[in-house]
Amino acid sequence: MTLARLGGIFAFLAVALGAFGAHLLRDQLGAALSQTFETGVRYQMFHALALVLVDVMRGRTTNGGHAALGIAGVLFAVGIVLFSGSLYAMALTGARGFGAITPLGGVAFLAGWIAFAIGCRRT
Repeated sequence: MTLARLGGIFAFLAVALGAFGAHLLRDQLGAALSQTFETGVRYQMFHALALVLVDVMRGRTTNGGHAALGIAGVLFAVGIVLFSGSLYAMALTGARGFGAITPLGGVAFLAGWIAFAIGCRRT
């Protein structure tokens, strides 16, 4: 599966989850957990689009940038699962323990952006 295709799937899910949160969950979750859910959706969409961008940039790279961009894509996907996934789980269950996973996803996002910058430097 290409990173662009994976990005499209994650973007679709972000829109679907955003609508689900806005229309079906808002009254049930309360303000704080609703905001937590929305943060997960927002970061998922940003990084879904980043996956598409990574795939586009991979087609333009030379001299090793392709590998760094591939790593960025993997890190963005892992970040979506860990960061956004843990926020969804926390919002839907109220279990604060899922919050311990969120920073791992954030680190994956940060590392992904560094890998992206390295890969683009070599275009």
